[in-house]
Amino acid sequence: MALFSQEALNPGVRKREVFGWAMYDFANSGYTTVVITAVFAAYFVGGIAGKAQWATFAWTAALSASYAIVMVTMPSIGAYADLRAAKKRLLALFTAACVVSTAGLAFAGPGNVALAIALIVVSNTFYSYGESLTAAFLPELARPAALGKVSGWGWSFGYFGGMLALGLCLGYVIWAQGQGIPAERFVPVTMVITALLYGAAALVTFWLLGERAQPNPEALRQSGLKASLQRLHRTFAQARSFKDFMWLLLCAVFYQGGVAVAITLAAIYAETEIGFRQQETMVLIFVLNLAAAGGAFAWGYLQDRIGHKIALASTLVGWIATCVIAAITTTKGGFWWAATIAGLCMGSSQSAGRAMAGMFAPQKQLAEFYGLWTFAIRLASIIGPLTYGAITWATGGNQRLAIMSTGVLFVVGLLLLGPVDVRRGREAALRADACAT
Repeated sequence: MALFSQEALNPGVRKREVFGWAMYDFANSGYTTVVITAVFAAYFVGGIAGKAQWATFAWTAALSASYAIVMVTMPSIGAYADLRAAKKRLLALFTAACVVSTAGLAFAGPGNVALAIALIVVSNTFYSYGESLTAAFLPELARPAALGKVSGWGWSFGYFGGMLALGLCLGYVIWAQGQGIPAERFVPVTMVITALLYGAAALVTFWLLGERAQPNPEALRQSGLKASLQRLHRTFAQARSFKDFMWLLLCAVFYQGGVAVAITLAAIYAETEIGFRQQETMVLIFVLNLAAAGGAFAWGYLQDRIGHKIALASTLVGWIATCVIAAITTTKGGFWWAATIAGLCMGSSQSAGRAMAGMFAPQKQLAEFYGLWTFAIRLASIIGPLTYGAITWATGGNQRLAIMSTGVLFVVGLLLLGPVDVRRGREAALRADACAT
């Protein structure tokens, strides 16, 4: 708790609330680490789909379907949460749904491709909803000058949650392999471990984190897909007057597309191209999370000192180096270097982007603007992995070409970051708040 400086927080915000908020990053990181990155992704390709040529594409397509759902619905959900002051209630609902569907992955065995895809779509959709809503609490908790620092607290703490989940699963996998238990029996147990840890850790968030927003007398009169698309259109129309926020969204579509490739395909690349065994892959991802935790924590302080834009740009340069090294290396040692750089950049780049979005979002529309941020992130999560999967399929499995193409996404993201003016973007948000009072 001593790490959470009171000077970084808004008036009336207690340290225990920030700890509760950070615990949600701790809780949900196990899902991305174990399910999306380290264990289930490789198991889907090698075990459930039997290493078919279309397997990597099917995995990325399943994730893309969930992201498409989030893209068209999250802005409406964010607006609803703002109007009804319902961020915490919705977060609890989405968390429960993700926990149950994650545990359900235990029933997806070899050949059960349709069941695995359905459960991934459901669980990843609800995970994404929760990720967006918890981000919308950040500007309520942190002072504007400390958004990077507080965001970094959450991201770095979250990676320790991912390491705990992966560590528990790794311990079980090592024991199971020693007993001669096959993957189709020990992978389901790791899904249950991940789901239980997610649910248990999230309870701390719901106990300590309060809902500071006040309900708006207006109420959303419509529901369903049509209302979601209309809300998305209205929010985008309004957000167009926030020039720097829109540039940041466009930048995020590209660089987060590259980050999504690293998250969803790192284990598959390590095992199919470099020759890692599943146990080695889990150790690799564990160390990657350790590096990411350190990067997110340290970069949060550096970001508030040197500026959001320079901090984010620096991480994108690191990502470009990661892609080049990963594409040309043929040894496990070389790939370890790429993974270490990726780990340092992963937490810092995502934390930096989340903090910048908070700088540009009007206080009374936090969930709605973070809904747009989620729209951009999920669009990126479709473009990046789906492009990677398509290139791999079209070239007969050439993942080195696919990872090199990922580097182009980071180059474009770096170029699009250029027009962003942080001071101008913050002033636009303050003017919107002044007009709303």
